[in-house]
Amino acid sequence: MEGSPGSARRGNICQTATAGKPAGTSVELKAILLDSDIAIEILRKRDKTIQTRWDDVAATDTLLLYSPVSAAEIWHGTREAERELVTAWFAVMTCVPIDAAIGVRAGEYLRQFHRSHALQLGDALIAATAAIHGLHLWTRNRKHYPMRDIHLL
Repeated sequence: MEGSPGSARRGNICQTATAGKPAGTSVELKAILLDSDIAIEILRKRDKTIQTRWDDVAATDTLLLYSPVSAAEIWHGTREAERELVTAWFAVMTCVPIDAAIGVRAGEYLRQFHRSHALQLGDALIAATAAIHGLHLWTRNRKHYPMRDIHLL
């Protein structure tokens, strides 16, 4: 999203890891794309295992990312009393914009998995975002992501 924290990270999100490093320097950028189900669990603090893992990840230099699809799903279900918390929570992460390459990949996923796995557009876009940018996708809904070219956490 233009103007959001991290909006300058256009193109492949992981390219920023080697910017300004000497040639031949190997830098592994840790980046996690959160699925909506994980975001809900973190915000509502219902699952202690997920909360502990979130606390551990948030204390590292891991780049925490979300899709505009997840933002829409979270804001759709946000209660009035949660608005301030949700706003602050999204402010510490980076939104990965949906572009044409993600749209193409999502379309390919829908063609391949819609009938066999009842894949929906939102999950296809999130999966495509993870695939295009080489991100790990943190989800509990593993059945929604049968694609072999994404890495699930």
